[in-house]
Amino acid sequence: MTESEHRTVLLRGGDVHSPADPFATAMVVERGHVAWVGSEGAADAFASGVDEVIDLEGALVTPAFTDAHVHTTATGLALTGLDLSGAHSLADALERVRAYSAARPVDSVLLGHGWDAARWPERRPPSRAELDEATGGRPLYLPRVDVHSAVVTTALLDLVPGVTGLPGYHPDRPLTAAAHHAVRAAAHAAVTPARRAEAQRAALRRAAALGIGTVHECAGPEISDEEDFTALLALAAEEPGPRVVGYWAEAVSGEKDARRVRELGAIGAAGDLFVDGSLGSHTACLHEPYADAAHTGTAHLDAAAIAAHVTACTEAGLQAGFHAIGDAAVGAVVEGVRAAAGAVGLARVRAARHRVEHAEMLTPETVAAFAELGLTASVQPAFDAAWGGEDGMYAERLGADRARTLNPFAAMLRAGVPLAFGSDSPVTPLDPWGTVRAAAFHRTPEHRVSVRAGFTAHTRGGWRATGRDDAGILVPGAPADYAVWRAEELVVQAPDDRVARWSTDPRSGTPGLPDLTPGVDLPVCLRTVVSGRTVFVRPNE
Repeated sequence: MTESEHRTVLLRGGDVHSPADPFATAMVVERGHVAWVGSEGAADAFASGVDEVIDLEGALVTPAFTDAHVHTTATGLALTGLDLSGAHSLADALERVRAYSAARPVDSVLLGHGWDAARWPERRPPSRAELDEATGGRPLYLPRVDVHSAVVTTALLDLVPGVTGLPGYHPDRPLTAAAHHAVRAAAHAAVTPARRAEAQRAALRRAAALGIGTVHECAGPEISDEEDFTALLALAAEEPGPRVVGYWAEAVSGEKDARRVRELGAIGAAGDLFVDGSLGSHTACLHEPYADAAHTGTAHLDAAAIAAHVTACTEAGLQAGFHAIGDAAVGAVVEGVRAAAGAVGLARVRAARHRVEHAEMLTPETVAAFAELGLTASVQPAFDAAWGGEDGMYAERLGADRARTLNPFAAMLRAGVPLAFGSDSPVTPLDPWGTVRAAAFHRTPEHRVSVRAGFTAHTRGGWRATGRDDAGILVPGAPADYAVWRAEELVVQAPDDRVARWSTDPRSGTPGLPDLTPGVDLPVCLRTVVSGRTVFVRPNE
């Protein structure tokens, strides 16, 4: 334990969001844990016996956020590299590629991220010829915003012998499947250890500055590589910053495989173990064809393979999990996990808290199955904010009726499905309060949840998804992972005004949270603390 973690600190004169005392204004932190939460009057008794007193000056203290789905290195590369998420047209994107190429003359491979042709007036991705011209013939890897397809230059294809014979290769369309994985591997191989560490630090600094105390790194052989994963875990262990919990997405067939996953430092063979792809790239696996394409997407794992993985992980005491977006993919997960429960027992499967990432296209039947099987839904509300609505990408891909069924957070909560919120950064940005806002103001009103429920899913929910029920909450004995915020008036927001009326009555004892109504400024993070150690302080505060 570091010297800073040994220090006893009293925070007072603000609002402390704690179920231990809904009117708390003060908190004591000792040896990296919350020691006491209470009122201003009682804080006087502690003031002389602590190492430091922090006057909150009316600020709000909450548990630090947990982002339950992050690709840390890719996030850092987007923060420090070519980010096309703000490009408003194909022409604008190509101009940004041209400028970036000119600014990085010594990079062996140019790396970008974030294009979304669905938002451009041209309605098409850049062609290889256009990218060849914009880069002056240099290798360039440019994944779509969902990272399930990519456009590349001829020079990058030349670095991957045999790529034209791989599944997913298209001479005139974005690469998907094995062809995409091959060019991604070639591009990432060009990232030096120093550049990788720079990117990882940039991502973790951004997370800390947003009040995020923990990130779940969703890695795997089809996403990054072992060296990237182990280097990130080592960096996070050595340097102050958010805690990094690692998942490694590789199929497990027995104890030997499980042991290797643990030796890498992962707590589960989960995360982006792909059952299917994404809706934006037309690779999510559907029961019925896409509205704008004459096929049903791509299936990578069937129910039998899912059952084998879950059975092996459960028997090895390891968390399993999958990436599943389309209704056919989610259905395969349910079928496979149910078969595993038949083999090893439902109680053991439930106790393992296996995860499903994204889980977007659910039916009432699959929602009920998630609850029955104890599956945690690791979901990204910002996806709905970005692509939902009557004229969004989801409606374009699926038609309005199917699009309205996506991301049914309220139905999952009503059924008792554990929710953990994340960003899938860099697919959507690290933005915890924006994520809670997206869930509370879902584009489909019947899927909305209260701000309190969304906040819980983005704090305590992330810890529960790793098997910890004693964290993500400011009560005595919990880890001192917290953030201090400048926020306006605290309120209780719920989609049902009957709940809101009850909750805002002081007798209910419901602690308030910042007003997240769209258009209102989000809270500003002043300080982030992980295990009692300050990892971010806002400059000039």
